[in-house]
Amino acid sequence: MKKEYDILVIGSGLGGLVSALILAKEGLKVCVLEKNNQYGGNLQTFSRDKLIFDTGVHYLGGLSKGQNLNRFFSYLEIMDELELQKMDEDGYDRISFGDDAIQYPHAQGYQNFVEQLSAHFPEEKENLENYCEEIQYVCSQFPRYHVVGKDNYNEEILHLNTKRFIESVTQNKTLQAVLLGSNFLYAGDSENVPFYVHALTVNSYIQSAYKCVKGGSQISKLLIRKLRQYGAEVHKHSEVSEFIFNENNTLISVKTKTGKEYAAKQFISNIEIRSAIKLIGEDRLKRSFLNRVLSWQPVSSCFSVYLVLKPNCLPGFNYNIYHYSSEEQVWNAYRYHKEAWPETYMLSSTPSKHHPQFAESLTAISYMDFDEVKQWENTVNTVADEHERGEQYEKFKLEKTEKMIDALEKKIPGLRRAIKQIYTSTPLSYRDYIGSFEGNMYGYMKNSDNPLKTMVSPRTKIDNLFLTGQSVNMHGILGVTIGAFNTCAEILGKETIDSRLESMI
Repeated sequence: MKKEYDILVIGSGLGGLVSALILAKEGLKVCVLEKNNQYGGNLQTFSRDKLIFDTGVHYLGGLSKGQNLNRFFSYLEIMDELELQKMDEDGYDRISFGDDAIQYPHAQGYQNFVEQLSAHFPEEKENLENYCEEIQYVCSQFPRYHVVGKDNYNEEILHLNTKRFIESVTQNKTLQAVLLGSNFLYAGDSENVPFYVHALTVNSYIQSAYKCVKGGSQISKLLIRKLRQYGAEVHKHSEVSEFIFNENNTLISVKTKTGKEYAAKQFISNIEIRSAIKLIGEDRLKRSFLNRVLSWQPVSSCFSVYLVLKPNCLPGFNYNIYHYSSEEQVWNAYRYHKEAWPETYMLSSTPSKHHPQFAESLTAISYMDFDEVKQWENTVNTVADEHERGEQYEKFKLEKTEKMIDALEKKIPGLRRAIKQIYTSTPLSYRDYIGSFEGNMYGYMKNSDNPLKTMVSPRTKIDNLFLTGQSVNMHGILGVTIGAFNTCAEILGKETIDSRLESMI
């Protein structure tokens, strides 16, 4: 029995779910297929010791009234149900270096951002004001950044380089490092990355920064609930293993590993672009396109340590800490020395439900090359497909965990005594659960010398197949959401999407 739909979405990451919901709201018959046990891609959470841990989404920006993500989420009808906690307004991110006790704040609100940093750099106030103006200007040049308006990219802006830009804003080396301090959010190659990547990432959080209470998976849960209200079908444990084409090279249906077949008029791929290419078949695509995509370098992966804490032992903090072994480290922190690992980390805490002044858990993340786990690359371990990776792997994780806790103890003396349980994830966990190539965090490296190389149209050479998700253009919650609206604009027509969003605004 073959089921027929208007739209079939492969993969239930944020891009796939948002695309599906936009189209279901238009009355189309939509179906989403997900291979894993949990929906949501990078929005997935996991539960240990009755506590919720995020795998990918640690905080969100642009969610206050009138801001862009708030508007997109309002259109998707999930905004009012999100449980959010606003982060520290005077420093939602704190940047620190080496043994220096100072934590430099990134504050919410442009004026506040300038004021909080001017306290540390009094002579730099005007430069900080210029920085805030510039990031807002660069963001305004992006299609859909302000929800509607602006159709195409401003090429000149795509070529701006982060390093050159930051050096033009200030000569102060410490302030340069502080402004770049959260570049973990785009896997910080700040020497080559286009400035727009930095601007789009940072600007949202300066506008407003929130944590999802109970983790980022509430976003995917709300989207799926809405999808079902609009009559869409969503299936997990449904890994697509084959694309079926007719003689005109039109995609007519897909088959899953279990042998089910799903037919549709149009298809959206929300899976890793290399996996999509395998399913399409290289012979159906232009050689030049293939060469371009296969030459992309994935951004770094990471190693994460999740600490369950003893009750009422450690004071909580309502901000993220980005720590670097030195100021120079900021420029390309993903290039680390194995023996000195972790040279940088991001640390966040979750408040205890009953005693919010205390932390109930901590999450620490540092860069890790896929090479470090390559010897186990042929093993798979997920909830849906469980396998042990062996004793050596467990030993490897334990060594890394010890090093991470040693590093964190310098920041939080006495941390070890407060730990109740420890869990970890490696680049292999990210690869298996999120489906990203080599477990990369945010798709592929972008370069200001050739910014268009890593930009892909949502349209493919196959007339009825479209792409969405973080390996196409921008990553992050906002980037992927905007990308999904752009994908749907290709299907429904830009005018339709714009008029829907305008009527809401």
